[in-house]
Amino acid sequence: MPLYKTITVSDTIRVHIWEITESEEELARGIFLTPPCQQRLEGMKSELHRRGFLSIRHLLAIEGYQDKDLYYDSLGKPHLNDRTYISITHSYNFSGIIVSTEMPVGIDIEKQREKILKIAHKFTPIEEYGSLSDPLHLIRKLTVVWGAKESLYKINSTLGLSFLNNINIEDFTMEEGETTGVITLNGELSSFKIYFLELAGFTCAYALEQDFS
Repeated sequence: MPLYKTITVSDTIRVHIWEITESEEELARGIFLTPPCQQRLEGMKSELHRRGFLSIRHLLAIEGYQDKDLYYDSLGKPHLNDRTYISITHSYNFSGIIVSTEMPVGIDIEKQREKILKIAHKFTPIEEYGSLSDPLHLIRKLTVVWGAKESLYKINSTLGLSFLNNINIEDFTMEEGETTGVITLNGELSSFKIYFLELAGFTCAYALEQDFS
């Protein structure tokens, strides 16, 4: 069972990350899907996506949940029947969940890719990173920013929420492993604590809703 890492954030918040090394057949063993989820799985053309889907169910099992305990709202946001907060992510050969009985949470895993340099202006003021001359360092930092904003979006899930205009990530160093983020929407501010770590060419960011006032 390739559970890559478990992070105990607090007594009520945990992160679980899975490295997907098994075949689809291996991942399917012992997993019981509801008819809608079975249909969803069968409709996935990519084997990588199917393996990611199944690995998430193994992560749920670590927390004592089955597929039937999970449902999605009209915006595609996952929920657990017992009202525990949950967020889910999958990228290539890594998947992850964060669960919390205390506060809304979000998680995102992203592969570190050169492509992010071309799209960075769409989600963050790229001029703020002009002092970073090393392209690899810039890719790593921008991947954190993207993952952090994705995590906040998963918490908020409001239609029309702009990564560029409504979500701000406080500057940070890679060594710190944490930062803060703010969502500004309809005249209201929401503050979040964000943690991040790197996993073999990938970046995981997870966010907790907090009041910094």
